[in-house]
Amino acid sequence: MSDAKPTQRPLTPAVLHILMALATEERHGYGIMKQVRADSGGDVKMGPGTLYGSIGRMIDAGLVEESDREPDSSEDDKRRIYYQITPSGRQALEKELDRYRTVVELAAERRLSPAFVS
Repeated sequence: MSDAKPTQRPLTPAVLHILMALATEERHGYGIMKQVRADSGGDVKMGPGTLYGSIGRMIDAGLVEESDREPDSSEDDKRRIYYQITPSGRQALEKELDRYRTVVELAAERRLSPAFVS
């Protein structure tokens, strides 16, 4: 029997950004898009098709779920659906961040970027 750890397929960039946006609080679709744009310094602009297609697949995979949160009608549109990260989603995010950490450490070790050269 092998001691190898079970592997998880790498997350797509869209899924990674959505999980990052939901890691700190529940958000509705437009809130997720705004957070992704802010997190990326404006470099990633996720449109509704990408967002909601990804969310649908993430719900099917158990990474996110609709929240029971009821929007405050004085501050929010009652039709908005809020999403939250699940424990499986948080675990997938942590594994993906570990994967990125390993890649960055390897790049630093090999001095593959001027940022890593002293």
